[in-house]
Amino acid sequence: MSNKHKNVKMENHEEKEDKKDVLEQEEAAVEDTIAEEVAKEDTELSELDKLKADVEAREKQIEDQKKEYLFLMAEFDNFRKRTMRERAELIKNAAESTLKGILPIVDDFERGLAAMKDDESAKTLREGVELIYNKLVKYLEQSGVKAMETSGKKFDTEFHEAVAMVPATDEKMKGFILDTVEKGYMYNDKVLRHAKVVVCQ
Repeated sequence: MSNKHKNVKMENHEEKEDKKDVLEQEEAAVEDTIAEEVAKEDTELSELDKLKADVEAREKQIEDQKKEYLFLMAEFDNFRKRTMRERAELIKNAAESTLKGILPIVDDFERGLAAMKDDESAKTLREGVELIYNKLVKYLEQSGVKAMETSGKKFDTEFHEAVAMVPATDEKMKGFILDTVEKGYMYNDKVLRHAKVVVCQ
């Protein structure tokens, strides 16, 4: 084989080797690029996962704070209603207590008027006492206090207190009120003072 032919063969061999090296280098470069892209995607995914986790954590925090806010609002509303109810009860009870304390004075006026009824010399005095008595009764009525009607009514423990029991002259009168010893009063549809009555049995 001639040198020329050997040289050509060698050149061909070297050329093939060079092409092989170039191909390998290109393949390595492609693999490196793919590896870089994968790593980049992994990094992006990792950052995306972190962002998603951060968003979820913040949403949970907002939800918890919202629940806490609603709970506090409900608690405050209950407190406000309870305070208003207690205040109303306090005012009502104070008024009730004051009005109940006036009732014995009304009783005394009625007894005094009854005692002066037939006394002609006390006519002027009786008129003055009646005037004051009527003003007091009117004030009580304006405040929601009304006297109970008891005469001839059926005895009811919700409204009446029996102080004496007497035999009934008529069978139809059994369980009915014969006489009122002390008037009963209502305050806004609630018993302020039970009527003390004599009941037929």
